[in-house]
Amino acid sequence: MILYDIVCEKDHQFESWFKSSTAYDRLVKARGLTCPVCGSSKVRKAPMAPRVAKSSKSTRSNKPAQPLGRTSEITKAVEKAEIALKELRQTIEKNYENVGNQFPEEARKIHYGESEERGIYGEATSEEAKDLVEEGIEVVSIPFPKRTDS
Repeated sequence: MILYDIVCEKDHQFESWFKSSTAYDRLVKARGLTCPVCGSSKVRKAPMAPRVAKSSKSTRSNKPAQPLGRTSEITKAVEKAEIALKELRQTIEKNYENVGNQFPEEARKIHYGESEERGIYGEATSEEAKDLVEEGIEVVSIPFPKRTDS
C-alpha cells in the first residue's frame, strides 16, 4: 500500500491509500479519484518528502531498532481512517441500494433513464469503473477495508 498526498485543481489537499503507484495512475487517468471537498476529478500528487532513516557505522549496534517517532502518529492516523471508513460504509449501506457486481449495468440504466434514479453502490473492476467515467457516469471508488464482522 502507498499513501499519497493529493491536491485538486482548487488546491484542496487530502491523502489517499493505493494498492500501487500503477493503481493510482489508472484511477487518475479514468478520473475515478475525486476531491472530497469539491468533487473535482482534476487531481495530482502533491510534493512529498520521504522519511528515510539514516544509519552509520558509529550508530549501528546489536540492539533491536527503535520505532521512529512518527510511527505511532501514522498508526493513530490509520486507525482514525479505518474508523472513518467504517462509518462511511455504514452510512452508505443504510442509505443506498447494494446492487453488488451488477453495479456497472445498473449505473448505466440509471444514467440513461432506463431505471429509476436512486443512490446505489456495489462492485466494479477498475476497467469497468474507467468505462463508466468515460461515458460521463459519476463513479466514486472507496477503498473499504475487508469486513471482519461477517
